Amino acid sequence: MKLLPVPVPVLAGALAMPAFAQQPFDAVTAAVKAGTYQQVTSVVVARHGKLLYEEYFDEGGKDALRNTRSVTKTIAGMLVGIAIDQRKLVADAPVLPFFRDREPLANPDPRKAKITVEDLITMSSLLECDDDNQFSRGNEERMYLIEDWSRFYLDLPIRGFADWAPKPEASPYGRSFSYCTAGVTLLGPLLEMATGKPVTAFADEYLFKPLGIAKVHWPMQPLGAGMTGGGIGLRSTDLLKLGQLYLDGGRRDGRQVISADWVKRSIAPHANVRPGVDYGYLWWLQPFTVDGRKVPTYAMSGMGGNKVYVLPEQDAVVVITTTNFQVRGAHPLSEKLLTTQIVPALLSAR
Repeated sequence: MKLLPVPVPVLAGALAMPAFAQQPFDAVTAAVKAGTYQQVTSVVVARHGKLLYEEYFDEGGKDALRNTRSVTKTIAGMLVGIAIDQRKLVADAPVLPFFRDREPLANPDPRKAKITVEDLITMSSLLECDDDNQFSRGNEERMYLIEDWSRFYLDLPIRGFADWAPKPEASPYGRSFSYCTAGVTLLGPLLEMATGKPVTAFADEYLFKPLGIAKVHWPMQPLGAGMTGGGIGLRSTDLLKLGQLYLDGGRRDGRQVISADWVKRSIAPHANVRPGVDYGYLWWLQPFTVDGRKVPTYAMSGMGGNKVYVLPEQDAVVVITTTNFQVRGAHPLSEKLLTTQIVPALLSAR
């Protein structure tokens, strides 16, 4: 493992990675280089706001902009929170008034008028949209084939609930979770109308610049809005800053970038994904067991097992980037890397 020069400020008030902190992570380096976790491209770990470990396993290195796919969705949730902090939007705002130019909609239903921003950021809208079901009318692969992604989502029919599928009122937190990229993609043009700015410019001014993030690649929707459903390219250390922002209650360098209230609401459970996994405002909430010890986490997550884990009890942030996009079981691979290698190293580091 290569040593980092000293000092290397990475986070607000951060010191360089101390030499004594590196040894517990040697096993991480060896396991990733051996291909145990397929193609992991980087691992970055910080605790108490200080960098403990930073290693790159591809040719891109430190300055590469990592396409972590749906990690972008959590960034969209941050932007919604900032817009709400600025009183340009409210969580229970109905979505349809922002898209009157799309009316009349296909599959008209009065329940569409009740779909809110909060429904989108909790993946619990009543529209029939499920990326995990290839037969779903709202599957994201169908969306990419047409030009107007907003209309694609709003035209979807209301989903049905078979006897074996619990209705929202019978589900934990009163919401029925269904993973839907199209709903989060709608947040891009919605934010632009709510804030009066391109979502890319809004993010740059109120999120990225306050965090010292200068290099960003935004994919764009066919009709011009920034893509909030996936694909933003960021450096691994900048992904770390996003996780650290939430660990620090929305503050950076003494500035409240996102309100502490929004941070608290975002990482509270609002929907249940499956037993043992809840969903906040575009954050995944999952506890792990490491050596018999429960380790709560909240995470940004993207295809291929790309992760930004926040470990509140350890006051730590872990970034794992990969190109395991075609690897079966990529998410469990990253979870295994976290629980069998990174967390033990983190707990043993002085």
